[in-house]
Formats: sequence, structure tokens, C-alpha cells
Amino acid sequence: MYAVIRRYSGVAKLIHELDKRQDEVKKLLGDGPGFIAYYAIRDGEALATITVCENREGADESSRRASAWVRENMAGVRVTAPEAYGGEVFIHMAE
Repeated sequence: MYAVIRRYSGVAKLIHELDKRQDEVKKLLGDGPGFIAYYAIRDGEALATITVCENREGADESSRRASAWVRENMAGVRVTAPEAYGGEVFIHMAE
């Protein structure tokens, strides 16, 4: 498994739109190759996302899809490059 964590700040409008359009986001990312899970976490005007895929290629495709979707659907919403971390998952726990 491969996971990517991204952290954005000052993105209240993006958070609002993602919340409003959850079904679109779920379809966009859930249909991606090797998709396992996606989480969006808000803390005021900050947003963290966690993407988990079977491999790095799937995570890269998920990022590409998400970036394109934001460009196409969020005209006027300013999003700066996130702080990002990615790597192989070596401990996995789930209920």
C-alpha cells in the first residue's frame, strides 16, 4: 500500500465546496486504479487529506484527478500547493 498526506491552509472555500460535493469527489477518486481509501479532515480553514492506494501509481493518478477536478470545478477558489508526504505503508490497522 502507498499513502499520501496533504495539508492545505487558508482553504475555507475549498472545504465548503468539497463538503457540498462529496458524491462527486467520492466517484472521482473511488473509481481510480488501486484505490483503497480517502479521508478529508478539516480544522477551521485548514484541510488535510489522506489517500491510500495499492501502489504509488494509483496515488499519483488520484492526485492528478483531484488537481484537475479542482481546476475545472473551483473557479475562483485559490488553492496553494500543499505540504505533502507520501510513502509505503508498513503498519496497517483497521477494524
